[in-house]
Amino acid sequence: MTRTAPAIPSCKFPSHVNPRIWLLSSGASPIAIALSRQLLAHGDVVAFGVQASDTLDTSAGRAADFTLFWTQEVLVNEGWKDRAKLVRLDGRKMGQCQAAVAEAITLFRRLDILFCCSSQAIVGAVEELSSTSRSTTLIRDQFETNYFGHVNIIKAALPSMRERHSGHIILLSGITGHLGTPGLGAYCASQWAIEGLCDSLSYEVAPFNIKMTIVQPNLEINVLTNQITTAPQLPQYAPDINPAPLFRDIIGGLLDRVDATTAHESSNEHSDQCRFSSDKIVSVYPELSEETKLQLLAETVNALAAIGGHDNPPARHIVGHEAVASVKEKLKTVSEELEDFLEVSYSVDLQQPRGGHRQGSEEDAKNL
Repeated sequence: MTRTAPAIPSCKFPSHVNPRIWLLSSGASPIAIALSRQLLAHGDVVAFGVQASDTLDTSAGRAADFTLFWTQEVLVNEGWKDRAKLVRLDGRKMGQCQAAVAEAITLFRRLDILFCCSSQAIVGAVEELSSTSRSTTLIRDQFETNYFGHVNIIKAALPSMRERHSGHIILLSGITGHLGTPGLGAYCASQWAIEGLCDSLSYEVAPFNIKMTIVQPNLEINVLTNQITTAPQLPQYAPDINPAPLFRDIIGGLLDRVDATTAHESSNEHSDQCRFSSDKIVSVYPELSEETKLQLLAETVNALAAIGGHDNPPARHIVGHEAVASVKEKLKTVSEELEDFLEVSYSVDLQQPRGGHRQGSEEDAKNL
């Protein structure tokens, strides 16, 4: 039975003469599938970076979704299959990144836009991530995917973009690049790290006309649509002992909020909420309905389609009212704390700043 492609919401694309050539670092992810529907319908060209398990192990939920999308949409819709190709890509392996970029350029002659969308979330308090030798490696696993995976594919794409004096790199991050979240310390750290690198990169590659954009949607986008791995819970961090709102304690309600079709009741021992509170390391893909995923990703997809290849794209784009409000609140808090301790900050200055605050003296220097 052939699946009818979901309705594609209207989207404003930047003006361009030729189709844009995209490489999606995690082509089987829900965000990549949803975005590629927009791009292929618009006439763009897409190289899907996929791991072997994304297309061969169809028993896995996400692999099954991608296989269905590929066989019943890409291969069926007129003109799509000629503008969509699979390239083997595991961002954690530099050799595969270089080969994927080379293959995409061989197929389509150039690479206009690199979309870095690989992600996984490690859930656990910082202390829980060091309680056993296995849980200690979870932090390294987190950075292998969310940091080094992006670094590798970016490094692989830069030479061709620099040679052509044109290119756009888009990193899908999240508001966790601004905000710390209890129980998501490793995940937030990986986001802050890759954003810091990309902020620096943007200055380095600007002379080569290579643009860099960080897109920050809500927490739900990257976390609930990708693999979640939880560390064993320590009794000291159980909700009845530790009042801190750890992520594993709220994820069930978060899933219920975004997907009313999925029942995550505490009485169900197999629910995600119970699995996230397990005394073992557990990895799951949250079960979201197709309709929920489309609704969840719609704003971000439209933003990505509009920004990709833009002549003057934003350096950082925050998606959605809730995300904007959260970041504004964080920046407000930082600003207020800065003002509260302004005199302490200025007290270390030995010379008067231009603003006319405290002036240092030889006596100050003697007292140091």
